[in-house]
Parts: sequence; structure tokens; C-alpha cells
Amino acid sequence: MRILVTGAKGMVGTALVNNLRTIQDGRNKTRPNIKIEEIYEYDLENTKEELEEFCQKCDFVFNLAGVNRPENPEDFMNGNFGFASDLLNTLKKHENKATIMLSSSVQATLAGRFGTSEYGKSKKAGEELFFEYGKETGAKVAVYRFPNLMGHSRPKYNSAISTFCWAMANDESFTVNDRSTELEVLYIDDLIECMYDLLEGKEKHCEFDGVDAVEKENGRYCSCGPTHKVTLGEIVDLLEQFKAEPSTLMMPKMPEGSFVKKLYSLYLTYLPKEKFAYSLKMNVDNRGSFTELLHTEDCGQVSINISKPGITKGQHWHNSKWELFIVVSGHGLIQERNINTGETVEFEVNGDNIQAVHMIPGWTHNIINLSETENLVTVMTCNEIFNPAHPDTFFEEV
Repeated sequence: MRILVTGAKGMVGTALVNNLRTIQDGRNKTRPNIKIEEIYEYDLENTKEELEEFCQKCDFVFNLAGVNRPENPEDFMNGNFGFASDLLNTLKKHENKATIMLSSSVQATLAGRFGTSEYGKSKKAGEELFFEYGKETGAKVAVYRFPNLMGHSRPKYNSAISTFCWAMANDESFTVNDRSTELEVLYIDDLIECMYDLLEGKEKHCEFDGVDAVEKENGRYCSCGPTHKVTLGEIVDLLEQFKAEPSTLMMPKMPEGSFVKKLYSLYLTYLPKEKFAYSLKMNVDNRGSFTELLHTEDCGQVSINISKPGITKGQHWHNSKWELFIVVSGHGLIQERNINTGETVEFEVNGDNIQAVHMIPGWTHNIINLSETENLVTVMTCNEIFNPAHPDTFFEEV
């Protein structure tokens, strides 16, 4: 398959081309049915001659080219409708009936009915042009009306979320006019998966509220999801938590597929290089050190414990708190004793055979560095963040 991507330097085009390449060269093995021979990238700096060549050779077209912020409103029609017309005419010239995808917008739903958006009108006109092209040529046409897209793009352009992420990560000021404003958001990775579905002929179709009966017929639009509905205030609050994480160590809940998980990944892409790394507070004494790495809202904390040669740490028990000790370097001994029955158990551990050992509630426990020369490095997870007002930790030797 030879694929043409127009608007290849935009947010969606860049992400799509990057990911198509991983399929082309075999790095992405999740879509074995997609075989890519060539990827043709077309954008503003390309020539008409190159467009001619690409339209002659391609088997599939992703038309992502468009205008979002022109200097003059009439440029919406020139950029969105005009280029689409040129593209389709070039395909017809070469009698190329390649499948073609159009990136449209939900703003086209209201064009000519309740809204006066020049952008929406231009997108609507482009849609109709593509549908007519499909009827005339018999080529497969897939039109997607995307909501607000969330991916790495330049700030202060056409994405409020990108602007907020950039400003928060770079300590820049920004304004939120109405925190209650709700957005429907489609994340770039989910969009890419939908494009893979289209390449495999597994695209989904949908209807849009408020459209003409002819638009509902046979589900003429393709759908892409999942999408997330979120307010501007919720977005800003999350970004403030992300920004504070190096000092609070607190990571919000990030369930699989959640908006929070996707927003955090996007936020990180705007960090300046000097913020890629940050220092952690090491609690150091003559026995070694203890450093908290990460706090979570529902799963406690993760820490690193370093014990100097011959040192014993721990010697305490908990009522409800539990821990996992994972030695990643050095040679040590973990001992536990049930404070009620006196039953004991011990585990010799080392970084060459990594295992996780439970510290059971009601069992006093310790960890001993058996080496005379090497530090013992242990990853410790705990089901709750340490609370000095309720430590649930009681000294008692094993």
C-alpha cells in the first residue's frame, strides 16, 4: 500500500506519519494486516508537481490539510475547500480511485443552520465535495467530523489544551475565561487507532444530531473515539497537580483509557529540558538513607531504602499497613515474626535474584545488610502514605 498524507506537518499529520512508519518498518506489530510500501508526505512546502506524482502513485489518501487560523475569514474556504478540490481533481486526472479520508470538524454540523462560522462552512463545503466525488468516481470516501483534538501542537494557535499545557510546564501565565466551559476531546493516539481501523476496512459509522435526513442515510460519516467530555476548570486543576508533583510526589489516579492519563502524557511533552529531572529529598543518617519516590491517591507510596554494610533496619510492626520489600542491589536478609504466635520466617535476598517479599500486618520485621562492603538497595512499596499523626508503626525487635 502506498499512502499519501496531506497536511503532513500538522499535529495530526506528524503523529500519523510517525506511526505509519513504525508499521512500515515492522516496529509496530499490532496491525499485521497493514502492509505499507511508501508514505508520501505533502504539505505547504511541497510543489504541485509532487502532488501530481503522489496522486498518480498512491493507493490511499489521508487528507488532513486545512486552515485553522487564517488572516482573513475568506481564506477558510480557499484553504479547506480549495485545496480539497485541487486534490480530488488531480486524482481524477490520473483516474486514481484510491480510498480517501477527509478530516472535517463537528463545527460543520451547524454550518448554514444555527451558526455562521466561516470555518464550519468551509468544512461543510469540503464534505459535500468529497461525497460528490465518491458518487462520481465510485471511490471509497471516509469523512470524519472530529471534535477538539488533543495532541502535541504549537501553543497559542488552535488548541486551548496545548496552550494550557505549555504555559503550566513553562511557568507562563494564561487566562481561562469560563472554567465551566465543556469540551469534547479526542486524544491523538485514539485518532491514530481509528485511522488504522480505516486502513483495515474496519471503520465505524455514525450519525450527527441536527443533520439532514440524507446525512443520516447509511451513516455517511465515520466515527472516531473514545472521546472525553471535560471542563476547562477540570483541565487546569489537573495540570496544577501535575506541575506540583515533583514537590508533592502525588500522582493523581490514572485509570487505563482515562482522560487524566492522556493529559499527563501530553503535559510532559511541553516540559523544558531543564525540568526533565528533579531532585528528591533523601533522609540520610549513619545507617544509610530513605527516599520517597512517589505518592498515589489510592495505592500508597513507593520509596528507596539504602542500608550501609552490616546495618539492620526496620524492627517494627503495623496493625493494618503492609509493605513489599524488593532488593535490587546487594545481599540481605529479611526476618519476620508474628507478634502473637511467635512464628518466624526469613528470606535471604539479593539483587541477582529479584523477588518481592510481603511485610505482613501483625508481623514485626527487619532487613539486614549481610555484605561487609556493599550497600543494600531496596525498593519499598507501602499501601498508604506515611502519616505522622497516625503512623501505625511500633518498635519491636524481631
